[in-house]
Amino acid sequence: MKRVRIYTDGACKGNPGPGGWAAVLLSGPQRKEIWGGEERTTNNRMELRAASEALQALREPTEVDLYTDSTYLKRGITEWLPRWKKNGWRRREGKRLLPVANEDLWRDLDRLAQVHRVRFHWVAGHAGDAENERADHLASAAADGRAGGGIPPCNLGPT
Repeated sequence: MKRVRIYTDGACKGNPGPGGWAAVLLSGPQRKEIWGGEERTTNNRMELRAASEALQALREPTEVDLYTDSTYLKRGITEWLPRWKKNGWRRREGKRLLPVANEDLWRDLDRLAQVHRVRFHWVAGHAGDAENERADHLASAAADGRAGGGIPPCNLGPT
């Protein structure tokens, strides 16, 4: 099975506001960068969208190490999702069951995580990890609306 490392990030200028998502996919010497944005969204949606778009970009079932600086994404997919599914895509707040925020994206990620063998890893944001910094740069540029005109390379040193 093919192995890929993926670094994802989301960004939002205001919350809600214009947002961007990005992913850096690495497999041996191959590298692919993807990004996009939405006019009115939230940071959490962009974090989820980055992971979803990255997994959708894989052409075949793949062994994936996905790195994110979002505890919302990491904890959601590894801790909270099984309970949400058991509760009919509802989250518990006290004695009440409420709808899960961003259910559409969580369902998509759940489906994609079953196609691929995905291990989710948390990395500290803005802590010097070159690939995480690149994903951040791309997501911020997409949120700023610069993605359509091309995003210049980021000088982060060797990869």
